[in-house]
Amino acid sequence: MSVTVRVPAKVNVQLAVGGARPDGFHDLANVFLAVGLYDEITVTPADELRVTCSGPDAAQVPLDVTNLAARAALVLAERHGLDAAVHIHIAKDIPVAGGMAGGSADGAGALVACDALWGTRASREELLDICAELGSDVPFSLVGGAALGTGRGEKLQVLEVGGNFHWVFAMAGRGLSTPAVFREFDRLSEGVRIPEPVASQDLLDALAKGDAVALAAAVSNDLQPAALSLFPELARTLAAGRAAGALAGLVSGSGPTTAFLARDAAGAEKIAEALVASGTCRTARVAVSPAPGATVV
Repeated sequence: MSVTVRVPAKVNVQLAVGGARPDGFHDLANVFLAVGLYDEITVTPADELRVTCSGPDAAQVPLDVTNLAARAALVLAERHGLDAAVHIHIAKDIPVAGGMAGGSADGAGALVACDALWGTRASREELLDICAELGSDVPFSLVGGAALGTGRGEKLQVLEVGGNFHWVFAMAGRGLSTPAVFREFDRLSEGVRIPEPVASQDLLDALAKGDAVALAAAVSNDLQPAALSLFPELARTLAAGRAAGALAGLVSGSGPTTAFLARDAAGAEKIAEALVASGTCRTARVAVSPAPGATVV
């Protein structure tokens, strides 16, 4: 017997970042939107915990207990007095180290899959609690759709979305470390008063109405200057996407994937083709949001 769970990537349509807290984290106002690029996590009973991975950039995925999928299995097993003896296979389609929560998605997917395989019948609250223990983005990977994340991003308020949004994601030639981007954010903002992060009402209204033009006018990412400081070539990708007709372009989360909002599906295809032709990215993918969270398939 095995269980497979499909779990989506995310784009941050707003990422407002507060100053560093005493625990090293930052308070956030993080508006997540799940997008239709998915990893699939399959768990099968085994003699011991084992992780394998296939798909684009699979060689970059850790296969030990630092992988959030392995950690999810271990935490759930410990809470329920079980042995985490499963083979976890990750079929990757979400970019690795791309700012789209691929690792977090794998953690949420493995958690839901192990819960189904073992029949632990964990409540939604327990699953979200474990997700928050695993990482700031993991709870949203479980929930999907659209949500406002506060605290360090793990406290979620589900948001209304009034229609579909069409995106293009340009994959960079190398990754960026999220901790390194936050350290660069701290360096760039040293001596500057950082306001308390709050969600943009204009952005929330645009999501609720399904208005792509209004959403494009409201998207923002406080980590973008830090990502561009560490990876200056991303500015060329952003310029190429905007020149191809994107309503808006921004670094996705901590990067280095760049996200472009298109007017419609045809516009997204045109932007993707232009980005690849520009030579400023490794590849480009189109996707639609919102997408459902971790789902047994």
